Amino acid sequence: WENEQLHSLEERGRLLLSLQFLPPVCPDDADADGGGGGGESRRRGGLCVGVKRCAHLAAMDVNGFSDPYVKIYLKPDIQKKSKHKTAVMKKTLNPEFNEEFFYEISLSELSKKTLEVTVWDHDLGRSNDFIGGVCFSCRSQGDAFRHWMDCLKNKGRQVERWHVLTNELPRSFIHN
Repeated sequence: WENEQLHSLEERGRLLLSLQFLPPVCPDDADADGGGGGGESRRRGGLCVGVKRCAHLAAMDVNGFSDPYVKIYLKPDIQKKSKHKTAVMKKTLNPEFNEEFFYEISLSELSKKTLEVTVWDHDLGRSNDFIGGVCFSCRSQGDAFRHWMDCLKNKGRQVERWHVLTNELPRSFIHN
C-alpha cells in the first residue's frame, strides 16, 4: 500500500538545497577574524538555507517551459514573517538560483520547526502554479529527514543535497 501511494505522487523535478546551522558566535571570536562577514544577526546563530538550482522541472506553460521561483517558510509561522522568495527565472526547466536566506533561531527552537520549500511557476495576471515541494523537519521521512538531521547534528557545516519534488504538499504543510 505504501509503495502504491509513493508511485501515485508524480515526480515534478528536483531541487538542490543546502542547509547549515550556524552556531552563535561570541563577540571575542568575531573580533579575532576581523568582525566576521555575516553581520549582527548571524552572531546570534541560526539556519542558513541555500536554494541552489532545480533540474527537470515540470513544464507548466503552453510554451513547454515554466517561469520558476522558490518559496521557503519556517513553520509554524502565525504572522508569516518567515517567508522568503527567490527571483523568478524565465522560460526554463533547469533554473539556477544560487540564493541564500537566513533565519535567526536557536538550535533547540529549530528542532521544533518545519522548513517548507515549494517551487512555483510565475504567471502574470492569474494565480501561480504549484510545481512541487519538499518538507524538512524531525517528522519528515527519507532523504528530507536525513538532510534535516545532518544539518542539526553538524553545526557550522553546510550540507547540500538533491531532493525530488512531488505534486502533492506533504501532510505537515496542511497542518501548520
